[in-house]
Amino acid sequence: MGGLRRVLVANRGEIAVRIVRACADAGIESVVAVSEADRASRAALVADRAVCIGPAPATDSYLDVPRVVAAALATGCDAVHPGYGFLAERPELARACAEHGLTFVGPPADVIARGGDKAVARELAASLGIPVGAGSGVLADAIRAATVAEEVGYPVVLKAAAGGGGRGMALVAEPAALPAAFEAASQEARQAFGDGRMYVERFVTRARHVEVQVLADAHGGVVHLGERDCSAQRRYQKLVEEAPAVHVAAEVRRDLCAAAVELAHALRYVGAGTVEFVVDAETGAWSFLEVNTRIQVEHPVTEEVTGVDIVAAQLAVAAGEPLRLRQSDVAFTGHAVEVRINAEDPARGFAPCPGTVTRWVEPVGGGLRIDTHCYGGYTVPPHYDSLLAKLIAHGRDRDHALERLDRGLRHLVVEGVSTTAPLLRDLIRHPAFRAGEHHTRWVETDLLGAS
Repeated sequence: MGGLRRVLVANRGEIAVRIVRACADAGIESVVAVSEADRASRAALVADRAVCIGPAPATDSYLDVPRVVAAALATGCDAVHPGYGFLAERPELARACAEHGLTFVGPPADVIARGGDKAVARELAASLGIPVGAGSGVLADAIRAATVAEEVGYPVVLKAAAGGGGRGMALVAEPAALPAAFEAASQEARQAFGDGRMYVERFVTRARHVEVQVLADAHGGVVHLGERDCSAQRRYQKLVEEAPAVHVAAEVRRDLCAAAVELAHALRYVGAGTVEFVVDAETGAWSFLEVNTRIQVEHPVTEEVTGVDIVAAQLAVAAGEPLRLRQSDVAFTGHAVEVRINAEDPARGFAPCPGTVTRWVEPVGGGLRIDTHCYGGYTVPPHYDSLLAKLIAHGRDRDHALERLDRGLRHLVVEGVSTTAPLLRDLIRHPAFRAGEHHTRWVETDLLGAS
């Protein structure tokens, strides 16, 4: 594939296994970078080679740019794939790869810096005439945030400029709560991203979270692979994703996809990326939210309805190849739904549940796919994200996909640690979800009964 011989997978968990599989399919050798806690991970077992880059704490392993680059060079890799999370949206890693002659499987450092900075991306979208929600640019402090919040009207959401994955975010319903929320969100952002800058957006009460998958090459080619609905969330963490989006008017769908492609062109984007939007469930009005300059957790639902291997496309584009498809080549078939199965106990406030998986039985059947790094005897470490697996179902329509997903969750067996699988089954069986009436606060306000 275009000169790529050996790729360092600078990540862990299910996404590391997914990248290893894509490399194997393309005839590329894979080397997985692991911490001491992940020496026995499935990714380490299935890759061509594993190399330990440090102790369990992510700051001393997966988040350490020099260690990652040194591992790639020491094992003779010519490319680095960052997956998602960790260093995936850090321009420092892309920059360090370029400085050491390594191919970074993702956008160039300057694109990550511009696209990944939420406030800068907002300004770019507005300059292109893409609707952005009422809000602000980067704010100096909580005093300025309070002034903006009064102007746009409560409730508002405080967001980290360099954030993602729900980190560094806070919903503020009244002025008295803003100072403490600003400091807490800023501090979380500093810890997670090394950047505590914040901005404000007006909160849409009944919002649908809709995102568009784009692919772009270094030759100016950009295509979209349609949209996904990620509205089933708890505390800004996605629980269920599906493609195509539910109850989105055809003209809105068309406009979202066009806006995503336009933004990708303006950023001079290269690789796989996602442009996220908020759609008001009551009015249908939409606005730009952010750009994610990496592969998304939920990419499998797009792969299922388009037949496009997004990780393979990442590798090909990184190798300098032009996109192998035009927009007219992208066809959509059926509906796909994904649930994220975490090692958490919903009965104890979703407390993480590290420990040994004593039994692991994956469901089988038509239209089911499971992306995971788990196996019987695997020990879930306490140091990282609690995601164990993603169960994806593809069907001829949404009802068919949900029936298959329900069957898959019913037949999944996990013993030794508590998981969110039973809750997810309740969620996808709920009449409001089946009717597509959910929104980004629905899980907390309706399903879980929280206010």
